Amino acid sequence: MSDNQNLLAEQRRALILDEVRRRGGVRVNELTRKLNVSDMTVRRDLDALARQGVLEKVHGGAVPVAEASTHEPGFEAKSGLELSAKEDIARAAARMAVPGSAIALAGGTTAFALAQQLLEVPDLTVVTNSVRVADVFYNAQRAAASGGAGPRPGAATVVLTGGVRTPSDTLVGPVADAAIRSLHFDVLFLGVHGISVRAGLSTPNLAEAETNRHFVRSARRVVVVADHTKWGTVGLSSFAALEDVDALVTDAGLPGPARSEISEHLSELVVVGPEGVGSEGDADT
Repeated sequence: MSDNQNLLAEQRRALILDEVRRRGGVRVNELTRKLNVSDMTVRRDLDALARQGVLEKVHGGAVPVAEASTHEPGFEAKSGLELSAKEDIARAAARMAVPGSAIALAGGTTAFALAQQLLEVPDLTVVTNSVRVADVFYNAQRAAASGGAGPRPGAATVVLTGGVRTPSDTLVGPVADAAIRSLHFDVLFLGVHGISVRAGLSTPNLAEAETNRHFVRSARRVVVVADHTKWGTVGLSSFAALEDVDALVTDAGLPGPARSEISEHLSELVVVGPEGVGSEGDADT
């Protein structure tokens, strides 16, 4: 191969890497059209970039390399991010809650948005380790009482686990773990710090990872609620594999290659918001 060909290959791979990082993932057929090269050339470029450790090949394309995160942002820092996506996700996830069922709702800002939607689902028993989530239900009950209406018919019964408070206002540690271990849930709604094929579900907080493991073990059905920015993020500690998840509810910002990869590992992917078309079992949505 000539020096000129080497230079062209390096330039092409730089463009590919920039596209992967900018968009969060690309398909092989998109790159062949954009770069006007063959399918085989693109695949060789992706192989070369994967060997360098700067991207990760997935079925039909590539996604950015997931880097381990040890920083845990506080609740307030996260609450203003992806607000529209979280609201869309919360509305879709709330439709999965059956009236009269026992649900678990772990911490995080997406779970907080979901709690507000669950106020309309009657006769729930809600177990949570999130102070913010518990406040949503308690405040709704207080507002009804202060208005002279008395307890709202069908208002949720809320159980808040004990434990040590984290920066994201969740309660973790041995007290929370013991409470969760003794219970059984019809469905767990779980927000995550990060999600990837290789690392599964992860968080930078070791104690929170252990508490989440108990949540997952105690639930008949696990529904992850996470906006597209969580894809490819890997926290310090993994607590569940993708195969442990029954459904992922996310937004349309999730790139196509990631949708295909996720759909190979769990039975239901629900994509909401613009470009989202609902739920289709193990197909791209």
